[in-house]
Amino acid sequence: MSRRVEIGFLLALCAFLPLYEAPKNIAWAGYVIVWLANRVRARDFGGRWDLWDTLIALWLLSGFVIAPFAALHGGEWRAALDIVRNGTVLWMLKRSRLNERELRAVLGTLIASTVIGLVMGFAQLWSGTTGRLELNSVGHVNHTVIYLAIMLGVCASWLYLGRQFPLAGAISLFMLVAIFVAASRSGVGAAVMTIAALALFWWPRARFPAAIAGVVLIAAAVLGAVGGAEVFEKQAESVQAGHLLNFREEAWKLAVATWQAHPWFGIGMDNFGLASQQLSTQQLRNLMPHAHNLYLNTLAERGIVGAAAAFAVLALWGWWLLRWRPRRDDADEVWLAWGAATSAWLVTIVVGMVNTTFHHEHGLLAVLLLGLWLPVSHRR
Repeated sequence: MSRRVEIGFLLALCAFLPLYEAPKNIAWAGYVIVWLANRVRARDFGGRWDLWDTLIALWLLSGFVIAPFAALHGGEWRAALDIVRNGTVLWMLKRSRLNERELRAVLGTLIASTVIGLVMGFAQLWSGTTGRLELNSVGHVNHTVIYLAIMLGVCASWLYLGRQFPLAGAISLFMLVAIFVAASRSGVGAAVMTIAALALFWWPRARFPAAIAGVVLIAAAVLGAVGGAEVFEKQAESVQAGHLLNFREEAWKLAVATWQAHPWFGIGMDNFGLASQQLSTQQLRNLMPHAHNLYLNTLAERGIVGAAAAFAVLALWGWWLLRWRPRRDDADEVWLAWGAATSAWLVTIVVGMVNTTFHHEHGLLAVLLLGLWLPVSHRR
């Protein structure tokens, strides 16, 4: 099968990722099959085995290693497939050696599909079909905002290159407004922080990103002061009601207690809701499907054995970005790929403190952007 078919499935995956579930899964399966067929035929799987390959392999296996030892039984085997989907995409992209044209096509398709998804979401919101702005295949508003915050970082990286400035600026602004409309406090914070962090790293190459980040920060501060956005009104109401964290502390306490009871293999992936159900309504205000924290949820569900691989991937990812950050005279392709991967990492670890990131659509988006950056970093 040709390279064009392989790239076609990859672009289809990017196009359907925030839009439709079934076509997205078909595109993923097609990409895996064609990628493997092409590599077997060429007898070239993308170079020598390295540290990244070892960590990805351990991460892929981790869900199935801990499942037989889970303290509770429900979705632990099915949930392990989420790691398989994300890990295979990361591993294949790392070894694909996409050229500049293909890299830009992937990022462009991700941006276009997000814009289309937002248009669909706004149409449903304004028609009264839904009460919150959501991307169709991403779902819950918190998940949608995580996805949007990552993609805003991709668009900001494109904007900071100074190429196609009007179009990049318009799409970046559209996504930023959408995040404010979705009214997720953690999402707004992560989005603003990502814009500012990227501008800081862009300083050796260009000064205007700092000005853009400054305008965004000032505008957010003004909106917060005058109460001109729902997200800030929501924050004020939470403070006045005395539940600043929206009862997340209850989920965190449950996660810590659950992990302490089952420290090595946890209760099984996607089984946190079962632990929540075992408590009476007097002990827990609401049933908690997850711990509202990436780190505590991972420890509670996977234990030390299962969490180690995921945390190692996140740690190496952060170190790799810092170690191989672009130099001033590096090509646009290097800056764009690095900015996209940095945005995905920042949003994942920051929002992960108050929500469960690094899974489902926004998790796949994050590793996809990492997979685009890794071969670029190796070439450097």
